[in-house]
Amino acid sequence: MTRETRRPGRTDELRVGSEFRYDAGRWARIGAPEVILGEGKSPAQLLRLLEALHRSGRGALVSRPTTAQRTRLVVARREGLPVLLLAGGRLARLTGPVADLSPVGPVALLTAGTSDIPIAEEARHVLKSVGVAVVTAYDVGVAGLHRLQRALRSMERKRPRVYLVFAGREGALPTVVAGLVRAPVVGVPVSIGYGRGGRGEAALNAMLQSCAPIAVVNIDAGVPAALFALQLLAGNRR
Repeated sequence: MTRETRRPGRTDELRVGSEFRYDAGRWARIGAPEVILGEGKSPAQLLRLLEALHRSGRGALVSRPTTAQRTRLVVARREGLPVLLLAGGRLARLTGPVADLSPVGPVALLTAGTSDIPIAEEARHVLKSVGVAVVTAYDVGVAGLHRLQRALRSMERKRPRVYLVFAGREGALPTVVAGLVRAPVVGVPVSIGYGRGGRGEAALNAMLQSCAPIAVVNIDAGVPAALFALQLLAGNRR
């Protein structure tokens, strides 16, 4: 039987055995929920943590579950654990609250190409898990600027508070968007591209050299981009 304890005087922390300390108070402190990283944990460890969180009435997000973890979670769902695989299996969601209240929105998500969508979907599901409204425009890269212009006109009517822009190859889209919109832009380089500067490296370098002011996260960092957007929203709310 898994031993669950709460640290004295810290109702926001849940300990599961000697291995895990789940920080349920992260939202109150920084405006973003804690997300469990699947990598580095065995399927049994991850399941034990999710079962403990479910018994305590909490929800959870799991980033990048491994193949073995996904297989075990499918079995656990059949056995009654309310867990869903999202974003093509790149994210898992345990039903239940992952934050105390919903921040303002919406957040706009744009991708340069269809190959960038899986990373954008990670971010979308993280944002939706805490009730943030999301608007999307996928496959609107600089190879056809007329597509971007139409998408931004539609998005601007909804007054996004933050733009998350996903691009691989030369990574130009976030810079272009940042020169056209009023809200902050977060560039997310995606590991699309080949040859010299492939696997997202050229996109990352280009975004870091942007002449328009943008924030940049790591390659394929859809979840960190969403968490950063939540912090921006939380700052606007305070």
